[in-house]
Amino acid sequence: MQNEVNEYTTGLQHIGIPTRDMEATKEFWTKLGFNIKGEFMNGDVQVKFFEYKGVVIEAWEGTDEEANETVGAINHISLDTTDADALFKEFQKSDFVLLNDEVQHLPFWDNGIKFFNIQGPDKQIVEFCEIVK
Repeated sequence: MQNEVNEYTTGLQHIGIPTRDMEATKEFWTKLGFNIKGEFMNGDVQVKFFEYKGVVIEAWEGTDEEANETVGAINHISLDTTDADALFKEFQKSDFVLLNDEVQHLPFWDNGIKFFNIQGPDKQIVEFCEIVK
C-alpha cells in the first residue's frame, strides 16, 4: 500500500481545524503572517484556507463536537493527491479503515475537489484530497 500512496500523493495539502468563531480565527492566523488563500461556503458553513510558506490551514465553523477545546484538537491532516479516484480504489483493497463509501466532492477552488478519509488507530483522520484541475 505504501507504493500506491507514494504514487498518488505529493505531500501535505492542509490541516483541518474547526472553529466556533471564524472572525477570531481569521484574526489569529493573519496576525501570525498567514494569508487568506481561499474562501468558500459549504452549504451555510463558512470555510477559509490560510497559507504561510507552504503550510495551509483549513478552518470552518464547526459544531460544538467538531470545534472542541481539547488541547491540540485537530480534525484532520490532508495529503495532496493527484488522482483521488485511483487512490480510493487502492484503499478499498487494503485493510485501512475507510470512512467514506465513495470519493466525496465539494465545489471549492475553480473546479472543485475530490477527497476521501481514512481513520488511524487513535481515531485520527487522514484525508486524501485532489484539487481538480
